Amino acid sequence: MNIIKKHPVNNLGYNFVDEKYIPKGKDEYHLRNLHNKNGIDYRKLTANDIEALIRNRNTSDDWNKVFVAKEFNPELVRNCKFHGLVRIGKLEPFYLEFHNLRMAVGLYNSTIISSDIGNNVCIDNVNYLSHYIIGNEVMIANVNELATTDYAKFGNGIVKEGEDEKVRTWMELCNEAGGRSVIPFNGMLAGDAWLWSKYREDDALLNRFKEFTEKRYDSQRGYYGKIGNRTVIKNCKIIKDVWVGTDAYFKGANKLKNITVNSDENRTSQIGEGCELVNGIVGYGCRIFYGVKAVRFVMSSHSQLKYGARLINSFLGNNSTISCCEVLNSLIFPSHEQHHNNSFLCAGLIMGQSNIAAGATIGSNHNSRAADGEMIAGRGFWPGLCVSLKHNSKFASFTIIAKGDFPAELNVQIPFSLVSNDVANDKLVIMPAYWFMYNMYALARNEWKYIARDRRTEKIQTIEYNYLAPDTINEMFDALKMLEQLKTDAQGTAVVTGWENSKRRTELCKVPQAILIFKELIRYYGTMEILQHINNNKFADFAALKKTLSAKVQRSQWLNVGGQLIQKDDVENLKRNVKADKVKSWVELHGFYRQKGASYATDKLNHAYTSLLEILNITPRQFTPALLKQLLQQALDTKEWMCKGIFDSRAKDYSNPFRKMIYDTNEEMNKVIGPLEDNSFIQQELGELDAMKKLVKAVIRKLK
Repeated sequence: MNIIKKHPVNNLGYNFVDEKYIPKGKDEYHLRNLHNKNGIDYRKLTANDIEALIRNRNTSDDWNKVFVAKEFNPELVRNCKFHGLVRIGKLEPFYLEFHNLRMAVGLYNSTIISSDIGNNVCIDNVNYLSHYIIGNEVMIANVNELATTDYAKFGNGIVKEGEDEKVRTWMELCNEAGGRSVIPFNGMLAGDAWLWSKYREDDALLNRFKEFTEKRYDSQRGYYGKIGNRTVIKNCKIIKDVWVGTDAYFKGANKLKNITVNSDENRTSQIGEGCELVNGIVGYGCRIFYGVKAVRFVMSSHSQLKYGARLINSFLGNNSTISCCEVLNSLIFPSHEQHHNNSFLCAGLIMGQSNIAAGATIGSNHNSRAADGEMIAGRGFWPGLCVSLKHNSKFASFTIIAKGDFPAELNVQIPFSLVSNDVANDKLVIMPAYWFMYNMYALARNEWKYIARDRRTEKIQTIEYNYLAPDTINEMFDALKMLEQLKTDAQGTAVVTGWENSKRRTELCKVPQAILIFKELIRYYGTMEILQHINNNKFADFAALKKTLSAKVQRSQWLNVGGQLIQKDDVENLKRNVKADKVKSWVELHGFYRQKGASYATDKLNHAYTSLLEILNITPRQFTPALLKQLLQQALDTKEWMCKGIFDSRAKDYSNPFRKMIYDTNEEMNKVIGPLEDNSFIQQELGELDAMKKLVKAVIRKLK
């Protein structure tokens, strides 16, 4: 039976907060007054005001509870019902226009309960507006319900006074069974979610993270919903317990409940037709359109959900796009792309710069009696068309997976590999260093693309987009130890074990080539970081350079913390400081990210130098001007090889007969896809090669 309570109609709009939850000496409006910062000097209605309001078919349980600004025009309020304490800013005879929506300033055909309304607002046909603080020049039209409850949390996983712990919202990341659950909060970064979900054995650390979140918000009841200046809301059904910043745009949403939508004049967020969002956080500059469903989620800034996408129990990193498909129980680092209706991702840790193609089914984890399987993919993860993977699986950075149903769990331990399921010969085939041999264009262009698309204005975490960085270089070193111990046949193929949870054969192909490429790339990485260091500091001679290079000889270990690469020792020290109460809040932890971002160039240089010494098997004393000259020339050769690889891999699209057969002439092809010689990215890479040649020439001249 539905329990429907009866109350005197004159009580409508009052007693928002139960008296037992109101602090001593305060009233039910104390939080409302604290958060209404519009600066309007309200006055009581005059007798003429009340007469005009009644004449225009407005009603109130008590006109003495309606306050207005000095420039209030009662003729611009028509057919409205007011209940409780209502405060209205100035209303002037203008109309506001936004995207061809034109609305007269004023309040029309609406029920307004205990709310504060800013200056020159347009409100029309809002059936139920309750307990909101509305900014200036806001436009709201055709909304069924726009209301706030006294226990509103706005998407944050907190518990209010008098509530049971079981009502707390958790995000069950990376694991369907909830074993890596975290509490969402406004301002949560990918690094926060990773630290919290990763170190599950450390109860003291997890408890501190929960304390950080609870300290960030108080448990008082009675917070009002808020709609920032210039926000436009039209044709929506239910908006309940929603906090929204300035300059946002909602149109045609079905249901928005218990969410925060961050937006400002430079990073506007939009929510469109048919969307239903419950229990979540929307970051600055996000776009959510066309039938999206999101529940228990965090969307980081400048991300998009489109075309019926489903995002459930998941964290989506900055500058990412998910369209059409379904994503469950996943932690996704920045720069993720997933566009197709028939792709599925579940129980995954995807560490950034990833692209999941149509037909990919990454969630076939029911290989035990519980839904506890997981998948971890290093950055640059790229499963191709119609890839089906079985959990648990783990992939090194920049793994690309060829089309196929992979029948068993995988552990791909070498970066930049192509993984293929050879069904005809019943074997798994791995090609290390595939990207550098056959698809240099895509690898290099993706790095450029991710940098260009990073629209964050507040870069708390320094995201690494370069495919040659401390994490991938360390993976290459690990790969070399493995590859150099293998016995290969005449074709350079080796048989390995431990890569697939099956009895069938696993082959690594082109092993000698991969060894040479990885060694060359490590040398190139070390040399390029030193070259950049020289260019930034304009050293007078080699001796001045040498003094700035690290005396350490041990290559450091690194972790991908939400897309930001941080030395493992620093992360361990952070954990100790969190538990020792030296880091006291998420704000201070975010300060750690900023600090590590500021020192990243130096830390990376030290890693590059020690990597160079290790791959050359020399001591710092053996790093001489003559050797540096030799390394700079080798780096130029590598850069030229890369540029050729970029050109050649793109040129296949112009020379392959199966690519060309749809065009009758070369002119038609060039009109459709553009001439190869005009490719802006290739021209950019060639320009960088020319600049590098000049820089190397100048540096070598100083080394004489």
